[in-house]
Amino acid sequence: MTAMGIASVGECMIELSGADAGLWRMGFAGDSFNTLWALRALTGEAAPADYVSAFGDDPFSRDQIAFLASAGIGTASSPVIAGARPGLYAITLTGAERSFTYWRADAAARRLADDPVALAKSFENRALIYFSGISLAILEPAARQRLLTALAAARRQGSLIAFDPNYRPRLWPDAEVARASIVEALGTVDIALPTFPDEQALFGDADLDAAAKRIAASGVGEVAVKDGEAPALIWSRETVAHVPAVRVSPVDTTGAGDSFNGAYLAARVAGVAPAEAARKAHAVAAAVVQVRGALAPFDVLRTAFRTS
Repeated sequence: MTAMGIASVGECMIELSGADAGLWRMGFAGDSFNTLWALRALTGEAAPADYVSAFGDDPFSRDQIAFLASAGIGTASSPVIAGARPGLYAITLTGAERSFTYWRADAAARRLADDPVALAKSFENRALIYFSGISLAILEPAARQRLLTALAAARRQGSLIAFDPNYRPRLWPDAEVARASIVEALGTVDIALPTFPDEQALFGDADLDAAAKRIAASGVGEVAVKDGEAPALIWSRETVAHVPAVRVSPVDTTGAGDSFNGAYLAARVAGVAPAEAARKAHAVAAAVVQVRGALAPFDVLRTAFRTS
């Protein structure tokens, strides 16, 4: 990786996860932030890492920005909006499987693309920019278009653009809008990191191969289709491979796919071939599901990545 930086775009929320004796533990997480967390851990500090969003000016927002900074993550030219605040979600577990309850309708992050000049500045001089379907879904249509325009411009300037469609029906007005937005987004993308059940639900793909071929037909040069504990399908112009997952006994599956994405991208920007990058990503995801919450400690991520 050169001196250029990495950036991830989206919404970092307050996370409440269950602890013992009916207590709740507070942290910060969100799909695109979880991916950046793994990227930051695994790429080191040679290049700047920034979370591109919008933040409030309340105490929770200040704590959130300080938390990012403590992990070596900046906020680039993200706006701080007077009177705004972060979204919040709570995780409840049934065994290791999780469900989520959200309070996010007025979150500051929904205004991350209000200022196209600031957004373009946040994307300057990036080796890699990552975003997700959730990054798109939280935005109003005009703001969504501003984000895609800024990503396309960054790609023309040499940034590698990575995207996980991460379809969450409750965030979209309907499936038709989601399909159209995700298809448009794929036109800006170099690496796609979809999850097969999401793709099947939204596009009706029969299997991983069908999902990869459909996405590749949009002009995406590299596709890694995740499928939980089943093998991932890695497709590129040079490679087609099925890479087995690492089987473990999970404690909490929150953030597994996001950490796979971060580890895969960290390996790829380091020059690791796609199939080997997926093998490392599976190892990191397996480590993440053995800790509670979406964010595993950096040393856990690094050990899994290094020893895989």
